Formats: sequence, C-alpha cells, structure tokens
Amino acid sequence: MHLEVMLQKIQDGDKRFVSRALSEVENSTQIGEEILENIFPLLGYSYRIGITGPPGAGKSSLTNQLTKLIVEKNFKVAIVAVDPTSPFTGGALLGDRVRMTEVGTNENVFIRSMASRGSLGGLSQRASEAGDIFDAAKYDFTIFETVGVGQSELDVAKAVDTTIVILVPESGDSIQAMKAGLMEIGDIFVMNKSDRLGADQAVTALQVILSFRDHDEKSWLPPIVKTIASENKGIEDLFQTIIKHKSFLIENDLFDIKRLERLKNRIRDLVVSSFRNEFWNGERKSILEEKVQKVLVGKISPMTVAKELIEDFKSSVI
Repeated sequence: MHLEVMLQKIQDGDKRFVSRALSEVENSTQIGEEILENIFPLLGYSYRIGITGPPGAGKSSLTNQLTKLIVEKNFKVAIVAVDPTSPFTGGALLGDRVRMTEVGTNENVFIRSMASRGSLGGLSQRASEAGDIFDAAKYDFTIFETVGVGQSELDVAKAVDTTIVILVPESGDSIQAMKAGLMEIGDIFVMNKSDRLGADQAVTALQVILSFRDHDEKSWLPPIVKTIASENKGIEDLFQTIIKHKSFLIENDLFDIKRLERLKNRIRDLVVSSFRNEFWNGERKSILEEKVQKVLVGKISPMTVAKELIEDFKSSVI
C-alpha cells in the first residue's frame, strides 16, 4: 500500500491502519521510519499524560477509570501500556487488554501494550513514537501507563505534558518515592486506595515533602488528589486537576517550552540509539568477546577494553 494512503487512513482514525502503523514503528521497519518522518507535520493535537508510581499502587485501575470518564466527556483516548519485557519472547509480559476490559471495547479507546525492552524508566523506547501515531490519528488524550519500576522514571516526564505519580497509604511509600526521584517529576500526585488506614497521614507527609521542592510565585505546586480507583471515587477531581495543569502551562507560556524540551530529548535519544547500533557492528562484538576473556583473568581492565573499542570506532569513521 502507498504511504500516502496509509497516512490518510491514520488521520481518519482507522484502527486497522493505526494498529499496523504501531507494529511497523515498534519493529523498527523501513515503513515505520517513513511513517514517523511523514506524520510529524500532523502532530500537536493530542495531550499526553504519564501515569507512574510503585508497583501495586493501582495504576491500571486508575487508568481504566480515568479513561472511562474522559470518553464519557466525548473525547477519544489512546493508552500506551508499557509492560515488563518477557526474557524469552521480548514481548509485553502483561495483557493490558485483559486488565482494562471495561474500556478496551469502546470505539473511542485504543489500547496498545508495549514491551519496556530494558528501558530503566519503565517507558518503552518506542512508546513516544506510538504517541505520535495516536496524535496523528486525532486522539484527544494519550495516556502512558508505565511499569513503575520505582528507580528511574525520568523518561516518563520527558515524554508527556502532565506526569501523574500514584502512591498508596502504606508505610514508607512516600519516602521510597522520594528516594526514587518521583517527587521531582510529578505534576500531580494521587493518593490511591485513600480509604485505607493512614491515608490522611500519608497525604500530610507528601505535602511536607513537596514543600521542599524549589518554587516561586509562578511555579505550579503539585496538588494531591485522593482517589479510590476500585470504587471510581476521586476520578472527576483528578481529571479537572489535569485540565488545570494544562491551562497553567498554556497561560504561563510553558506548554511550548515543555514540548520543545521533549523534542530535544527525543533527538538526543535517536542520536544515541543510532550511534549504539553503528558502534556494535559484528567486528566490535568479536573484539569484545576476545578481550573480555583477558579481563576475566585480570590481564587487562574493562576501561582499557572500552578505550580500545572507542579508538577502533573512531578509526573506522575517519
């Protein structure tokens, strides 16, 4: 099929062609690269929301309820559910279509499970590009739900307009989140399962921690929204808070700045990825296999091997 026809079908929101485009992009095919290059002028429609937090915080349940609410308001929603990677197949390990059966069949919802493929922050390398496909297909909101590995979620914040951090009242969650760097990236904090014992104390502790963030009179102070996702409570408050954050970004000329920063990060990542692929060609892989044996027996250091590989790469591109 001609690229022009496929691009038009994507713009028309044809789910079959959107799905095919996502597969091409995720598999890094030539067609996928051509799609990404040609849809870029069409982007800027979808508002991107990142949902992250520790495992067991209820990210999928909250994503499900939030999506239901947004669809009821006559918006289209795309969900990029980033799952742990299977060590055997390289594919997504969890079935998000199973976890989100309530919204998965709605014609205004598109759910795509993607494998994290070793991305430390829990966000797939191809997730942002999947967001581009949904943007071109005119989905009003694209929600990125991450694996929540709890150590490095910075790539979530780099890929979205609003970052939501979900926590639960159990002892130690707020402290653990602070250690993981989640306190620095959250635009909105959600205390889910807020009917549990200790929820109010946990909210108070979060407020204290957030008060230490650098801010001035023009800063957005991250609010804390209490929810019980399993009972669909607090979801309207969360949605309205997302809209408030969006308005804040626009009114303070931060919206375009944030998206420009996102583009710069994307370009940096593409450059690093391209160099990595070029660097580890067959010959350098062989050199590594040969040298690592000497490292193992203490004849040479890892730093020396790295320097030799870099010098080999430099000489090959001169």
